[in-house]
Amino acid sequence: MSAQRIPGISDLKPEPIDNPSPWAPLATPIFRAFWLVSIVSNLGTWIHEIGAGWLMTSLDSSPEMVSSVRVAMSLPMTVLAIPAGVLADRIDRRRLLILTQWVLLATTSTLASLTFTGAITAWMLLALTFVMGLGMVLHILTWQSTIPELVPRNQLSRAISLGSISFNLARSVGPAIGGVLIAIAGPWIAFAANAFSFGAVLFVLSRWQRETTESSNGMTYRRSLGEGIAYVRREPVMKQTLVRLAMFMLPASALWALLPLVARERLGWDADGFGLLVTTVGGGAVAAAWGLHRLHVRIGTDWTVAISTAVFAGGMLGISFAVEAVGAVASMFVMGASWMTTLTTLNSNAQATLPNQLRARGMSCYLTVMAISMAGGSTIWGQIAGAFSVPQSQRIAAGVLVMAAIFVGVQAMQAGPRSDHEHA
Repeated sequence: MSAQRIPGISDLKPEPIDNPSPWAPLATPIFRAFWLVSIVSNLGTWIHEIGAGWLMTSLDSSPEMVSSVRVAMSLPMTVLAIPAGVLADRIDRRRLLILTQWVLLATTSTLASLTFTGAITAWMLLALTFVMGLGMVLHILTWQSTIPELVPRNQLSRAISLGSISFNLARSVGPAIGGVLIAIAGPWIAFAANAFSFGAVLFVLSRWQRETTESSNGMTYRRSLGEGIAYVRREPVMKQTLVRLAMFMLPASALWALLPLVARERLGWDADGFGLLVTTVGGGAVAAAWGLHRLHVRIGTDWTVAISTAVFAGGMLGISFAVEAVGAVASMFVMGASWMTTLTTLNSNAQATLPNQLRARGMSCYLTVMAISMAGGSTIWGQIAGAFSVPQSQRIAAGVLVMAAIFVGVQAMQAGPRSDHEHA
């Protein structure tokens, strides 16, 4: 029996007036199906991360090996995003997504089996985590490049915002679910749950009939790479977006780099307290997503980035002075909301600027800038915190964020009262 096709945007009747609801993209059946399964997939990823970190503490509890789990997962994004972007523009994206899901399903299933039987070692865990990181690079890039094919153009930023809701909902509850599962059955169940989530994505992909689009299939790899980089270099909006991304991520990375120290040393909290702070960030992000489209329509994307960057600076300053739960949680909520607002706006600007046949290569540049800025910023703020203190490092980061907000605000004034990359 053949799989039933899920309708796409070409099957929808055009509406004379755009639905202003932040949930409007969910009216498209194929996007709705992908969004629902993305919640499952994101939950699986967060549960997996909790399981991998916990498993390593029992295999080799040295700080170097425990931290290497995160490095093994994130390193492929830093060094392979651009080559992966070229690949995602040369191969049919539906087929590439299916391939990456099978790789991820096989990797997590192997990890679950080895852990269940007790055959897993620390280096096996790192090797399989690295393979999973490779698969995630292709998955994230291909998925990011596919979103504009699933919804009307005037709903793009809301579709990206809904993706952020999916991610942050999973971040809010995933670690807690992972902890419960591990307590009941052990780390292997976390990997099995993630394998199940990739199976769910495969189910939806099997029912998506992607429309034929232009690609760089006829070009050599080197020419495809050069074409993508050349486009990013000459496209003013894309260049501006990447500069703003780096200006935000470098100082904003202090949030994640120093958060464990804030929980343990400043507040005297244990792992549950740290989890509360992470959950609060997710809650702020979900809350902000409700009004993001309305904000874009009212003040434009330039002012949205400027104001949300300034608000993030306020949250960073607040957490630097927080010594009690109320102040810390409030600051984290503010930073979660402004983190989502800034990055979703920049992401939608990049997506709206890039032509479909160059989208994966352009987004690979975006994700590379994000990864390098995050890694570089984390190193810088960690060094400053070691030389001075955690609060001092956070206050310096807040000052840099204020300067970034002023820079974007000046650009917004020069551009005019509004700058929209999604037509309302």
